[in-house]
Amino acid sequence: MVAEMILEPAGQVSTSIYETGRLVSLSPWLTGHAERVRYLLSSQRADGGWGPPEGYSLVPTLSAIDALLAVLPASPASEELIRAIDSGLTALTSWHRAGWPVPDTPAVDLIVPALTASVSDRLAGPDVAPLLTRWRADRLPLPFGMDGQRLAAVRALLAAGRPVPEKLLHALEVVADLARDAVGVRRPPSGIVGASPAATAAWLGRADSTPADHRSLNYLESVVARHGGPVPCAVPITVFERAWVIGTLTRVGIPMPASADLVDPMTADLGQNGTPAGPGLPPDADTTSVVLYALARLGLPADPECLWRFETEDGFCTWPGEDGFSVTTNAHVLDALGQHIARRPDAAPRYRAAAQRLVTALQARQLADGSWQDRWHASPYYATMCCSLALAEVAPAVAAESLTRAARWVAATQRPDGSWGRWNGTVEETAYAMQVLAIAGRHLPITGSALTRAQAFLVEEVSGQLDRPPLWHDKDLYYPAMIVRAAVLAAQHLATRREPLTHVAGDLSTCPA
Repeated sequence: MVAEMILEPAGQVSTSIYETGRLVSLSPWLTGHAERVRYLLSSQRADGGWGPPEGYSLVPTLSAIDALLAVLPASPASEELIRAIDSGLTALTSWHRAGWPVPDTPAVDLIVPALTASVSDRLAGPDVAPLLTRWRADRLPLPFGMDGQRLAAVRALLAAGRPVPEKLLHALEVVADLARDAVGVRRPPSGIVGASPAATAAWLGRADSTPADHRSLNYLESVVARHGGPVPCAVPITVFERAWVIGTLTRVGIPMPASADLVDPMTADLGQNGTPAGPGLPPDADTTSVVLYALARLGLPADPECLWRFETEDGFCTWPGEDGFSVTTNAHVLDALGQHIARRPDAAPRYRAAAQRLVTALQARQLADGSWQDRWHASPYYATMCCSLALAEVAPAVAAESLTRAARWVAATQRPDGSWGRWNGTVEETAYAMQVLAIAGRHLPITGSALTRAQAFLVEEVSGQLDRPPLWHDKDLYYPAMIVRAAVLAAQHLATRREPLTHVAGDLSTCPA
């Protein structure tokens, strides 16, 4: 794994229907256009939609429909395109009738209004309307409770030439008509806008790019070449991938080398404001805390002072101005604080007080069934693992009841084949559930048999590794292959070990703030 991460520094992440659709619409001149169109056509579901189940299908379905509508005028006789668009619009209509809630994915309140308007405009266009007559009468509705006010505010911001907040750059494609030459968008030194191919394509604009844009073009060409046409939603993911892999494996006692080739790219942008997950993104508490935790586990502890800029009344925000509260971000901050307290018994009282506050906050947000859910992952098993492992490591005694409840929920939701999963049993979610049982539920009588059945499932499924559904939140769902692989290795290691893990910080309830 270490060798692979060093040889592929951009990271291994699945391609995105949403992001690929944006390149089809924005950059038909870019290498691999035909391959991207074919990718969209071949990934359409039998019911006409695209992407995962439930509300998660909205964004990829809108993007795919918009992209195919953009292609249609150049191929008006293509029955395949017309059928795909027609069935996609039928699925979209069914989606609205079903009333699925819109998931809390990044920039969804900008993406859905922008794409809904674009699809409606294309359907009414003179080149498309005669080909799809039953869809040209009315504009598509927005989901219940959603409006275009925030998108309008972002458009006004760009039109006025005011600086665009860095976190908005990841979804710059929602205002693609204003992105090119926008005064408020700072030219990216690396050429990568918001760690996003679609945002970079929006920034690059026309095919006749100026010399100053060559790095953006080179970035797009390299990503396209890597994946044969389709593109991921975020790339590179160097910092994110390495921090999660190192933290996952070292937590359970699997040694990792602290080599410069592995560590230096992960810490290159770590500073007084924290570190971003990728180029063109703002520093965030989630990535920063996992990097700090991974470094401490490697024996290379760094000063966690940068975390204080993310502190709020409730805990820690993922980034300043975040709407809502992320339990996984706060669990990761608790991990980092716990490592610092363990290694620095003389740590300032502020660190212990913050850790105690996070223990309380995470317990307060545990659901009645014993699980946790979060905004950065579709599966409750990921959130439950993050919270359980942080509480078990930093405050095992004070959180004992919460840990038992989490383990009982996991045990009760195991599938007959030994797996776990929100929609279907998956290798990834099974690995998370196993870690909760092995660490938080090791005293439960059922744990041994549950882990044995789960281990058998992993052995059978990993050998084929056919089912790799995307579960991680970005503009649509994605699959970070190395991070999932690390989770599986950690689960298998825990299932076969006999001694419990050592708690690094003791029980904070016995430590004076």
